[in-house]
Amino acid sequence: MKVLSSSFIFVILVALITGFIQVNAESVHCNNPLSRCNGKYVECPYECPSTYPKDPKSKVCYVNCDHPQCKASCKTRKASCDTPGSACYDPRFIGGDGVVFYFHGKSNEHFSLVSDSNLQINGRFIGHRPEGRTRDFTWIQALGILFNSNTFSLEATKSATWDSEVDHLKFTYNGENLVVPEEPLSIWYSPEKDVKVERVSRKNSVIVNIKHTVEILVNVVPVTKEDDRVHKYQVPEDDCFVHLEVQFRFFNLSPKVDGVLGRTYRPDFENPAKPGVAMPVLGDENKYRTESLLSADCESCIFSLQIGSNKEISSVTDYGTLDCTHGGSAGYGIVCRK
Repeated sequence: MKVLSSSFIFVILVALITGFIQVNAESVHCNNPLSRCNGKYVECPYECPSTYPKDPKSKVCYVNCDHPQCKASCKTRKASCDTPGSACYDPRFIGGDGVVFYFHGKSNEHFSLVSDSNLQINGRFIGHRPEGRTRDFTWIQALGILFNSNTFSLEATKSATWDSEVDHLKFTYNGENLVVPEEPLSIWYSPEKDVKVERVSRKNSVIVNIKHTVEILVNVVPVTKEDDRVHKYQVPEDDCFVHLEVQFRFFNLSPKVDGVLGRTYRPDFENPAKPGVAMPVLGDENKYRTESLLSADCESCIFSLQIGSNKEISSVTDYGTLDCTHGGSAGYGIVCRK
């Protein structure tokens, strides 16, 4: 019987650690005809060998279908507030151009965050105006999504005090309440499989995927006492303003996309925020105000239920965030295999 040398064993260990040898790693297959990587299988990295990890805290493997080398990479499964496409805090946005800006809107009103020919995403703002201030402190409390002839909403329920053991998420699909079991990685699909809601943790953190259109990572958080102290919000005792931290990943946006956040993805967008300003505020509340969470009636809205086949595809089209989960394609344009 041969005995392996210590040097050989050392080489094998180094290879495993650096990822040159994969153990039970999945391969991801890009199945999108618009991608240069269409039809290719790419092995997941050592750091995230699975597209559907058992531990919800683990990073997930995804295929960058628009990468020149068709690269598979790792991503976290919770919303990041420091990434382009994010909307957090009171509210602070990072646009598709990577520039940070604020849009305060107004408490108890709705605003178009993204409006494209086949997608409308509105946000409901909550907050209050302490005595002596000239504007409201606001946070995003709910998202309303219109696509094709369907509607989907997600909201953070009100609470006087924060309890992390209580789920503060409420969902509707086409006007009907829906329930996503409070278990890590539990999934709800719409009847047509064009909407997927996946819990990242048991409570207050989900990923919403509208097929071929947008992926939304959502955390539910309160305004903490420390936030209140630092920013002098003067939060009342009967409301901790439970709200959403959101990270959007868009696919197939058109060059005419609009909305508070959507406009920053236009190829011709010139950010009016002045360089060096600590808190640049972009206004136009009247331009983006909608009548309700699930309406597309604002001055700048371009969403239409009549989707034409000649829709322009923007240069900002992003397939780099497509991923496969739950061990198969689930109709999202990606195939996974062990």
